[in-house]
Amino acid sequence: MSFTNARRTLLLRCWLVLLLGLVALPAQAERIREIASFAGVRDNALVGYGLVVGLDGSGDRTMQAPFTGQSLTNMLSQLGITVPAGTNMQLRNVAAVMVTADLPAFARQGQRLDVVVSSVGNADSLRGGTLLMTPLKGADGETYAIAQGNVLVGGAGASAGGSSVQVNQQAGGRIANGATVEREVPLVLGSDGGRLELQLDRSDFGTVQRVVSAINQSFGYSVASAQNGRVISLDGPSDANARVNFMARVENLEVTPTEAPARVVLNSRTGAIVLNGAVTLRQAAVAQGNLSIVIDSDYGVSQPNPFTKGETVVVRDTEVSIEQQPGTLKVVEGADLLDVVDALNSLGATPNDLMSILEALKAAGSLRAELEII
Repeated sequence: MSFTNARRTLLLRCWLVLLLGLVALPAQAERIREIASFAGVRDNALVGYGLVVGLDGSGDRTMQAPFTGQSLTNMLSQLGITVPAGTNMQLRNVAAVMVTADLPAFARQGQRLDVVVSSVGNADSLRGGTLLMTPLKGADGETYAIAQGNVLVGGAGASAGGSSVQVNQQAGGRIANGATVEREVPLVLGSDGGRLELQLDRSDFGTVQRVVSAINQSFGYSVASAQNGRVISLDGPSDANARVNFMARVENLEVTPTEAPARVVLNSRTGAIVLNGAVTLRQAAVAQGNLSIVIDSDYGVSQPNPFTKGETVVVRDTEVSIEQQPGTLKVVEGADLLDVVDALNSLGATPNDLMSILEALKAAGSLRAELEII
């Protein structure tokens, strides 16, 4: 084994030991607010289209992004300035952008929101630009906020003599408190005689049962009832002030969630494999052999005989070979996570090979876990 492979194996084992130490920790109680939320209390996505001006020659090329010039013409017409038809405005200090923000629950008129500004054209950088007044609309098409302000870009770059350097990306930035709420999202909690709904972040019948028991035990009478594996119905007070106190008390109750089901997560893009502590492996025999195809091309020169009219040509000689590494059957088995990891490591397979092996073990019924590919 080479030094690089040995070092990689050592680092992998260190991470696995750390992971096993975390998995071995007993389940701890969590506040209900960390695993559930009340129905309706959520953020609302806002989006808008606007213009960033004041760029130092790094804006959109209007010949390639004609919508920037059209947007500027429309804005100027609203300000009482008429641009003659057919005018080709070659502007490099203007960029078309999309502006996004999250409108939190219970937001009121006049409150400020952070916004994200992202270029939609071919601008090189938004550094130093100013976002002009941009309406931010919700899914219903109504305007809920107005954004405007100076864009803060975290990236930087420079170029000279055909060479360039760039740190982070410069086609997007943020404006802290850059939007003002102009319209409120109607939200009435407990409109049905004080009835509320508590929704778990992850569906789990066992956790729902524990949450219902904890709430009823805390209040001393039956105020919570499970609707399904995620939703819990609460009989809250009809008075608004009492209802807020009721919700705060429920959110701060501590509950120990049930243990998560055995799961193996495969990331097909990066090759990452994650197993939780409940994964087990029944006895199975696995053989893995790599198949490689090698194409070798060699170029030579063919020259004609002297005093002939032939031409010198380049001749390519290609050789194709197929190699397959031998694979022997190995028995894999594991009653806990450490045994499973050791069994899989004994195969000596790459992460991509392990993905195929895990899928085959799942199909054979040996892998006792849910297999999720992301």
